[in-house]
Amino acid sequence: MPLRHDARRGALMMLGATACFAVMGACVKALSPRYSFLELMFFRNFFSLPIVLVAGLRMGALLRTRRLVGHAGRAFTGMVAMGCSFFALSFLPLAEQTALNYTQPLFVILLAIPWLGERPGPARWGAVIIGFLGVLAIAAGKGAELGAGTGTTGGSGMLVGYLTAAMGGFFAALSTMLVRQLSATEASTTIVLWQALMMTAMTGLALPFFWTTPSWPDLGMLVLIGVIGGVGQVLNTEAFASAQVSSLGPYTYTGLLWAALLGWMLWGELPGLPMLAGSVLIVGAGVLILRSEFRRAR
Repeated sequence: MPLRHDARRGALMMLGATACFAVMGACVKALSPRYSFLELMFFRNFFSLPIVLVAGLRMGALLRTRRLVGHAGRAFTGMVAMGCSFFALSFLPLAEQTALNYTQPLFVILLAIPWLGERPGPARWGAVIIGFLGVLAIAAGKGAELGAGTGTTGGSGMLVGYLTAAMGGFFAALSTMLVRQLSATEASTTIVLWQALMMTAMTGLALPFFWTTPSWPDLGMLVLIGVIGGVGQVLNTEAFASAQVSSLGPYTYTGLLWAALLGWMLWGELPGLPMLAGSVLIVGAGVLILRSEFRRAR
């Protein structure tokens, strides 16, 4: 799909995508006490599939490929990353889980060393250190709250949530590396179509072992998770097809604002100073990485 070089359109598409993903995360968090994260993942993939298929076919995507194993690996890593994200939402406040999602670029830098033989410069290493300091700031702040008796979740549960969220960032980065390999011969729309099909099939195979029959109101929310997730995925693809990554980077972090707003409105979750400081460090690290990428591209 040709790059349109329309920065305004790209920004609007990215703002819409981040809003969709934030609402989807809020729905997942609301349903997580009653349903397995695997069941939530199935509905996320199943009901987003028609939207992704229609959008992909409209853009001329084809399923013909000679790299089926590569697509399977990318779908598996994407499924694990999504599973970690959904599972962490059952333990962590929405804004904290969203902030930890932004560790993905940090893991990409680390994986590129053995994977692509890249040698990060001082700016990239500095971004990695700053980003992980942000993660520690968020975790340490929540640990202090729990120690003071103000936490709503047990300390062991919070630890599981942080570790799972960090693991999600790692697998999301691993999935990104696989996409880079596939992109050498495959169109981006083809990669997205195979991912949607395979992730639906994978979660569907596990569904009978974790099935809980939803009520009608919950079923509506489950459908919404898939639909709004699919719309967000399409908007995200359209954004990167409309403008350069370096120009879209700042808009991707608006998801943190949406998550903080929804967390406050729905659960009364007010970000504390450690959360704010950690988020600033993580976002700042992402901006440093984007600047480094832009300079390398020039």
